Amino acid sequence: MKFIVSSASLLKELQKLGGIINNTNTLPILDNFLFEVNKNNLIITASDLETTFSSIINVESEIDSMVALPARLLLDTLKTFPEQPLTFLKTEKNTVEISANNGKYAVAYVGGEEFPKAPQVSDSKTIQIKSNTLHTAINSTLFASGNDDLRPVMSGVFFQFSTEALTFVATDAHKLVKYSRTDIKAEETAEFIMPKKPLQLLKVILQGSEEDVSIEYNDTNAQFRFGDSSLTCRLIDGKYPNYEAVIPKENPNQMQINRVNFLNSVKRVSIFSNKTTYQIRLNIAGTALQISAEDFDYSNSAEERIDCEYQGEDIKIGFNSRFLIEMLNGLDCNNVKLSMSLPNRAGLLTPLDNTEEGESITMLVMPVMLNS
Repeated sequence: MKFIVSSASLLKELQKLGGIINNTNTLPILDNFLFEVNKNNLIITASDLETTFSSIINVESEIDSMVALPARLLLDTLKTFPEQPLTFLKTEKNTVEISANNGKYAVAYVGGEEFPKAPQVSDSKTIQIKSNTLHTAINSTLFASGNDDLRPVMSGVFFQFSTEALTFVATDAHKLVKYSRTDIKAEETAEFIMPKKPLQLLKVILQGSEEDVSIEYNDTNAQFRFGDSSLTCRLIDGKYPNYEAVIPKENPNQMQINRVNFLNSVKRVSIFSNKTTYQIRLNIAGTALQISAEDFDYSNSAEERIDCEYQGEDIKIGFNSRFLIEMLNGLDCNNVKLSMSLPNRAGLLTPLDNTEEGESITMLVMPVMLNS
């Protein structure tokens, strides 16, 4: 094996792939990146068995070969280099020699044949989606997914494709987000649950990208292809809960309010809330919203009043402030609508502006019992 590569382009790809590697791997080989030279292409792969991420870089090469190199050592070294060409050469001493402008570095390697292969997504269906659309869908929903090991289906994002729309849903039973696009349609109906880790990687990598993403999926695996990269992951097995059943249809009490003002007010008042429940109280009457919180253990309390537009009967309702803050942070709009029916029924938060044609987002937050 011998190839020459730009240190900056190599570091950029390794940093993307590094998010796959766990701190504690069951197989020592998974602490490595797989380097596979094929003609003038360098294919780099990282895996944790559940998810496999590969990327291709153009290099100058003479001999095709395959080795596994330690991920942490490579990343730590490359971060210190200024931009320069690096020469990788496999030696007879079971090391790969890296030659830079000012030095040489020998790295022990493992045979690439031991590296686990990515699963093949056979008998699959495929859909094309813009990377910025997929990024928005992931960014809008991922924070609402759960962390309960006893309910693994709720620890990911539900992808629901139909001939009418694409829908992405996440819930942890306290909050729920549904993101839909009616301007993108699948050729046939399909449903699968994507785990959190690969979505967190895609969220970072796809930000600001204009490329198309090809999603290939079957009953057990999904593969995302974009540019010179591909990410393959195992899907979460199980049936997703009937989320439509928990979204209230009749919500006669509707408040419209500036999102940033609402968010900042909730943030300030929540500082004074109980640190176990994070409970805040919304008291809406006429054109005024009163937000209050108290922590009886420390005699702390706060109250703010902000203007809003409101239609409906006067209502007092309690929410966990952390959930409201997460949802308001997850929206990219100037004004929001909070729709409610009763103090013991879920509230629906929706954006009033800055959405694309065919795009809709609904955020549901469960209320908390108010202290009398």
